[in-house]
Amino acid sequence: MTRPIIALDADGVLLDYNLAYADVWERAYGVRPIERDPDAYWAKDRWDVPHLADEALSQFRRFFDEAFWSSLPAMAGAIEACQLLHDAGHELVCVTAMQPQFAQARESNLRKLGFPISRVLATGGDASRGSPKRSALEQIDAQVLVDDYLPFLVGLPEPVHRALIDRNPARSPNRGSERETLSSSHPDLRSFTQWWLSRL
Repeated sequence: MTRPIIALDADGVLLDYNLAYADVWERAYGVRPIERDPDAYWAKDRWDVPHLADEALSQFRRFFDEAFWSSLPAMAGAIEACQLLHDAGHELVCVTAMQPQFAQARESNLRKLGFPISRVLATGGDASRGSPKRSALEQIDAQVLVDDYLPFLVGLPEPVHRALIDRNPARSPNRGSERETLSSSHPDLRSFTQWWLSRL
């Protein structure tokens, strides 16, 4: 039996961007930051680092290169969760809001870690006209999107199951009345997978 295509976000769902942020900070400044708040949603709030702006921010962003985007660690339990979904007959596609020039690095990262992902689509992160992932979902006819950022789940066509990974509650953007548009909410991908497969 053919199962629905499941689209999966990368950072915060498959890959641990917040943990990798400490690595890139150490690479840029030679000092590993101290963890300030493990429950923080945003990486800059999790680590005890100064606020960067203007030229300092531009300089730091140069370290978010091919080497960085091809070396993020997996979120706990994410590889096993994907394998279970794959074994159940789902095609898994990574739909990520990163810039398209780094899509190949992201795909390499996922494959090196052993994720059974068929392909990577990079949409960019501009949400000013609604979810930047909508056209990618239509392109692959995905019937599920699993994402950890509420604004990217809002305004999708009604047939798409909109699953929020509601991680790291401190200063989370995943609050407010728009949560009412969600199809489901889960603490991590492993929990989503267990719930989803129990319904089949």
